[in-house]
Amino acid sequence: MPIKEDKFSLKDHLFNRVKIEKIAEEIVSVYPDFEKDQFINSVIQKFPELELKARIYHITDCLKAHLPQDFKSAVEVLLKSLPAPCDPNLNDHDFGDFIYAPYNHFIAIYGCRKTYLSFSLNALEELTTRFSAEDAIRYFINAFPEETLQKMNQWAKHAHYHVRRLASEGSRPKLPWCQKISISIDKPLGILEQLYYDSTRYVTRSVANHLNDIAKVQPDLVISTLKKWSKAKKQDPKEMDFIVRHALRTLIKKGNKQALELIGIQQNPDIEILLLDFTKNVKMNSHLVFDVELTAKEDCKLLIDYIIHFQNKKGELTSQKVFKWKQLSLNQNERSIIAKKHLMRQFMTTRTLYTGKHKLEFQVNGKVLLKTDFELLD
Repeated sequence: MPIKEDKFSLKDHLFNRVKIEKIAEEIVSVYPDFEKDQFINSVIQKFPELELKARIYHITDCLKAHLPQDFKSAVEVLLKSLPAPCDPNLNDHDFGDFIYAPYNHFIAIYGCRKTYLSFSLNALEELTTRFSAEDAIRYFINAFPEETLQKMNQWAKHAHYHVRRLASEGSRPKLPWCQKISISIDKPLGILEQLYYDSTRYVTRSVANHLNDIAKVQPDLVISTLKKWSKAKKQDPKEMDFIVRHALRTLIKKGNKQALELIGIQQNPDIEILLLDFTKNVKMNSHLVFDVELTAKEDCKLLIDYIIHFQNKKGELTSQKVFKWKQLSLNQNERSIIAKKHLMRQFMTTRTLYTGKHKLEFQVNGKVLLKTDFELLD
């Protein structure tokens, strides 16, 4: 009998007693009237029944009950209690601490009013250097689009790269986990024009993700924008190449001809593909193993991806994911064998796997050339 792997709990990792005690100590150090123990208990007692975002909302409610009732006074307490900002000298990989997300939400819920607009936007500017205010700022974009975008244009020139990133990330059309925004999809392009030649990967990745969102709706706009930026030569060539490829990843996976041409890839290369070795029956939490042989009939550059179609609880193949695999160049009549081991982990943060038949596809330069299936077993 295989041992069942404990499922990782993102909500418990991000929001737990230790984290709540941390912010309570910070708040009481600047606001002695804060009833620390009562706050901690009121937060923790409901955690078992709440999912991740619900915990953010619950903490916000508890803050409202224990901070000064005047909005500005309450926010001033939160701002004074904050630790030092994320290191402004870093380039990437410093997302901040998720425990400050309720502070951003507090401002979005209680401060998204004309009376508080300038104060609230300035507070989010300060908070985003501890944890991204990308969700909170969308309340303001929807309620006060012109004023908020004007402020975000200023943020695009800010000294701290977390604030600059917020200008791009907060205005993304399809930001995960967040509410939709009502502005036109091309409205924030002026902000991106200031950020694509930023010196930090944290910012340029956001710009590329923003363009990838737009590409799902207006691919021609994204392709023309990237061509213009590349021609301007304001960004380092290697970083510009990263932006182009990351911004076009969805179009590339779909085999969009213009996107492939922009990265120097032919849409329909003359090749043969053969599945050599393949694990037809895969045990849960073990590896799906496969080897593929590629033979080129002409000189070509290849982007090879594989696609897994996953079953749901009912045994239906309702979802799929495209996995990037390999990029290589082959000369005419040249062969290459590439191998992969893909761990079929039962419990992931974004997906739970179920036993049964799954589908595997191999895609070259955006086109599926080979299909098979495999059985996932207990």
